[in-house]
Amino acid sequence: MSFQPIFAEFWQKVIASIEDRTFAKLTLAKTIGDTELKNIYARPIITAQNTLEFSIIARYKTEEIESFHSLEEAFFVLSPYMNNPFLTALLFTSEMDLTFKLNKKRVGSLTESEPTFKNASDVMLELKASENNES
Repeated sequence: MSFQPIFAEFWQKVIASIEDRTFAKLTLAKTIGDTELKNIYARPIITAQNTLEFSIIARYKTEEIESFHSLEEAFFVLSPYMNNPFLTALLFTSEMDLTFKLNKKRVGSLTESEPTFKNASDVMLELKASENNES
């Protein structure tokens, strides 16, 4: 069985947390073996064109590479890294932490836990404040 449907469910929670303005951070971690790529972080940013995008930082042993993607593109950028080399994706929100994990048989699971962060990311807080001012 492919882990993709469960990862897609995980991604829906990422999108929901952005829509709810509770998103704090997204991390891909726990590599298979010793790899050059150590982890990937995704954070929301507001571009000069006033659009919401992800800043995706790939942290390697010797460097960091940052790229910018729309929310739709981010799924296609990040999903190939699941199972190669990452086994875990962590969604941090102000309401809960959600962990997507692949076991040894590469079966995916979702686990919800108490939030690590008390507040959403600064960008989410800014968007929420501007939306409240508009209404």
